[in-house]
Parts: sequence; C-alpha cells; structure tokens
Amino acid sequence: MSKIDEVRQAMVDAMKAGDKDTKESLSLLLSALKNKAIDKREDLTEEEEIQVVLKEIKQTKETMDTTPAERTDIIGECKLRLSVLERFAPKLMDETEIKAVIEETLKELDILSPTGKDKGNIMKHLMPKVKGKADGKLVNQLLGTYFQ
Repeated sequence: MSKIDEVRQAMVDAMKAGDKDTKESLSLLLSALKNKAIDKREDLTEEEEIQVVLKEIKQTKETMDTTPAERTDIIGECKLRLSVLERFAPKLMDETEIKAVIEETLKELDILSPTGKDKGNIMKHLMPKVKGKADGKLVNQLLGTYFQ
C-alpha cells in the first residue's frame, strides 16, 4: 500500500471519528504527496514518499521553532501536526547508530583523526548511508565531535 493510500485511509478514519485537526494535517500531507507525484508525472517510489513526509516534518519543526513563545495556538497546532506526520515517517536512527555509521565511514576512508579539511569528503560518503534514516542536523553535530 502506498503512502498516499495510507494517508487517504487515515483521513477517512479521522473524518469518521470527527477529528477535524487530524484530518486537516492528513489533508496537507496528502496534497504534498500528490503534488510531488504530479511534478514527477508518475507514481512515487517508497523512498520519494518518505522524503516528502520528512520534508513536511522538517518544515513543521521550523515553523514551531520560529514562532514566538506567546503564540501558543500556532505551537499547539504544530505539535499536533508533528504527531500526525510522525506516524507516517520511518523510525530514525538514534545517536549510537549514527556514531557507528560515522566510525565505519572513517574506517572505510582510512581517516584516523579527521580534520576540518576532511569534513566535506566524510559527509559525501556518510550522507548516502543515512539519508532518510537520520536527521541531517544530528549527523552533522555528531560528526563535529570527531574533529580536533
């Protein structure tokens, strides 16, 4: 079952339950998935569907981070939307899993003590391994701990 079908079914369930807020969040996700498919002019692969969901999550987090603290209505709406979107996102890697991939990449590249000049090369090899499976910001932050 594609993500579009899953989201559509969840949206129907939310409408039957009378959950207007969840239905709106699902509607936005469904339109993002459909728009991506229309732009591509064919059905999305599972990886592309995941990328759309992760992009929506990232945009919602950015909205929440940039919203002033006194706007609790917007922050609450973003939190609800995140909880809905995260049901359709894959489980992301935690810090220990990311560190293991970083160390494996360093061994592959034969880099014992990385310097700032090595960072671009390391990221070039590291990101394809964790793309869609880990938060890029967290990967960058953890990689930074390996530099002297």
